[in-house]
Amino acid sequence: MPSNPRRPALDAILAETRARVAALSGRATEFAKRAEAAPRPKPFLPSRGPMIGVIAEVKRRSPSQGAVRVDLDPVKHARAYERGGAEAVSVLTEAAHFGGSIDDLTRVAAAVRLPVLRKDFVLDEVQIHEARAAGASAVLLIARVLLPNQLADLARAARACDLVPLIEVHTAGELDAALAAGPAVLGVNARDLDTFAVDLGGAEDIIRRVPPDVTVVAESGIDTRQDVERLAAAGADFILVGTSVARQDDPEKAVRALVGVTRQTGMRG
Repeated sequence: MPSNPRRPALDAILAETRARVAALSGRATEFAKRAEAAPRPKPFLPSRGPMIGVIAEVKRRSPSQGAVRVDLDPVKHARAYERGGAEAVSVLTEAAHFGGSIDDLTRVAAAVRLPVLRKDFVLDEVQIHEARAAGASAVLLIARVLLPNQLADLARAARACDLVPLIEVHTAGELDAALAAGPAVLGVNARDLDTFAVDLGGAEDIIRRVPPDVTVVAESGIDTRQDVERLAAAGADFILVGTSVARQDDPEKAVRALVGVTRQTGMRG
């Protein structure tokens, strides 16, 4: 997508990602074969229960927050999240701006019983095969950084690999393109990736527009149980929480403080 003067940080991330993709392209056949040979993924959010499910994130830093926990041990944190009641783990694999790696994903997927989401700026099918080979159950696809046809193509590629595409939106316009790609799971990000500003009210409005048959994951700006309750009232089925649990000395306790909020039905569509 073209450069936008309002989003220098996002453009820098995308430039770095394109360089990573270019470096991986020579190994595309290798990753495709490894993905095909990998064990079947753990089911990712197969059903919606009576409570809001928590997806807890392994996260060392971010452009918006700076350092979150630079000494984070991804396996130790992921196991703590599991003990705390998380239903899935999100692993950031972008290195330059978030301090993550595909090795983090590989280690976490092997260490916990929970399904694992690869959270990155996925621009090419080779990243999907890389995620599948590393043990992911789902991949994040961000509508903001993909043209509608790219989004649909990558969603199909993920499903062909038995991965769930979690398609992320921030605006009503992005929602239209996301729904056209046929997601079973849709993320609504309260953070504007152009400015990094968080707007929970805007996220609530988008959540209410999502058809009731699509599972909704509310993302960003979630710090307290009250935030979870607020998003549940809008119709969210899951929350994805990163900084507020990753930075804690006791991540198990931090996750446990967010689980158990009743999911509200009939709020959407």
